[in-house]
Amino acid sequence: MLHIGDGFGWWMLWGSLMMVVFWGGLAALVVWVVQSLSRGGSGGSRGRDSDGSTTPLDIAKQRYARGEIDREEFERLRRDLA
Repeated sequence: MLHIGDGFGWWMLWGSLMMVVFWGGLAALVVWVVQSLSRGGSGGSRGRDSDGSTTPLDIAKQRYARGEIDREEFERLRRDLA
């Protein structure tokens, strides 16, 4: 006859906990790798401040390139930001 009080329940609890830790760690690793690759493929620090944010001049250049502002407005922004 099977005894329930022989500690089998603790092993099931331990195994379940380890499975959750393993799969959670694997998922976290995958997310970290994807984020690292996406940040690395964005062109590095070109056009960015030392903290990694986009500079105001870079935003003005992008707006000029998209045609949102004309050359006169871009030159005014460039002088103001310099």
